[in-house]
Amino acid sequence: MPPASPLSALLHTVARRYRIPRPRAAALATDCGPGAALARAIEQLQAARAAGQPPDPALREAFIAALASLVRAALRPEDGDPAFQAMVLEHRYSQVREFLALRRQEACDRRQLRTAVDALAHPRKPSRVATDAARALLADLHAAATAAAWPRMTRIALALEALPEVKHAEGLAPALRALLQSPALARLERIDALSQDPRVRQYTSIREKQGPRAGSDEASAQGQLARQRGVAVEVLATRALEAVARYLDQTRAQADPDGPGNAAAPRYRVVTSLRVPAELAADADRAKTEWDAVLLRRAEGPASCPPVWDICLVVEAKASVEAATTDLPRLLRGLRLLARAQSGAVYAFATQQGRVQVRGASLATLPTREAALADAVLYCCDAPADGPFAPLNAASRMQLLSAPASLAYATALAEGGPLDADMLEPLWLDLQRAARWQPLLGLAAMRERARSLMVHPDDLLAAVVPAPA
Repeated sequence: MPPASPLSALLHTVARRYRIPRPRAAALATDCGPGAALARAIEQLQAARAAGQPPDPALREAFIAALASLVRAALRPEDGDPAFQAMVLEHRYSQVREFLALRRQEACDRRQLRTAVDALAHPRKPSRVATDAARALLADLHAAATAAAWPRMTRIALALEALPEVKHAEGLAPALRALLQSPALARLERIDALSQDPRVRQYTSIREKQGPRAGSDEASAQGQLARQRGVAVEVLATRALEAVARYLDQTRAQADPDGPGNAAAPRYRVVTSLRVPAELAADADRAKTEWDAVLLRRAEGPASCPPVWDICLVVEAKASVEAATTDLPRLLRGLRLLARAQSGAVYAFATQQGRVQVRGASLATLPTREAALADAVLYCCDAPADGPFAPLNAASRMQLLSAPASLAYATALAEGGPLDADMLEPLWLDLQRAARWQPLLGLAAMRERARSLMVHPDDLLAAVVPAPA
């Protein structure tokens, strides 16, 4: 067997503080919170299925108990899950469901009414009435529509309709009648009425706890902070990767002092924000088309020719540990895009450092299976490592909580009725046979693979920079 390359040796020796230890204790994780206990139960269910074995009856009990605990925790007013609490209110109360159904059409209805009011009462249009009282009412009608004050707008329209001169103004009375009989107005007035219902008020109050409204200044500020956090991790990852490039050049120079690629012409370099060219990115289908940082190796060739590069390692920076789990399928799709390259071609990639020419031969050999990623992919993260029993991620947790059985159990719990944890058994059975649960069943394996590819920037630096004496 040929000796491992310096890069391969480095990747196999760098500390992996985020790796999930194996083997883990076979016991269910019952003392680490319901989310982690659920994740462990689902992992063991998938292991039994993969082995062609029926799940142990104790596993069913553990799953149901953990899910019941998760529902209880999510319903706690002081520190529960507002999104789930709102979902339970929607499940329980018809007036909440009606309110939400009307809200889905609200923007369209508002536009329709404002267009209708503009047509008969816009301030810049010539007035159709002669008296000051009628003109004032038309101005009030337009102001009410602009303010979305629909009950007030209705009262003003009725007052206008009763004026004698309006009845004789050409086209005004029919337009007012059509406005008052509009289904859009009825729906918007119903929204106003429902918004005073105690259950709807409770629902909207809970929804407000979920965070700032989309498009608000607070939401924009939070988005900016998240972007800054992501950029900070990318900077750390890039610095560590640049240290790797210097280390590889030094290692090569020591092994072959007289060879090409000395300090005057380093063979390795790092580029950031590498964008996949259009000829490879066609039909991307949710694949990654931009890479945070990439380690390149200059291909052999005449010094007089422009350099051509091979991709040695791609690095993705993540601000949270769990982000890699959800990103891994997209990363794999991105590698498959690159692997479509023609071996004899050269492709121009845009980067923050300018365009680089990359050989198709190096792209075509990039790994496209999870099991082969370790020599070509790293996730970089500076967040603290969690324990061996990580909880479900947010999407999987909400998928379980929003299942009909979970909502029925939560409703019984909220209404103080008789409780039976076996109400959750339909979800346990559905988990084993419905295709929509396959991603959840595969979560543990995906998480384990993603964590095995993750390093801390400090650990990557420590692997190539000697510690001070």
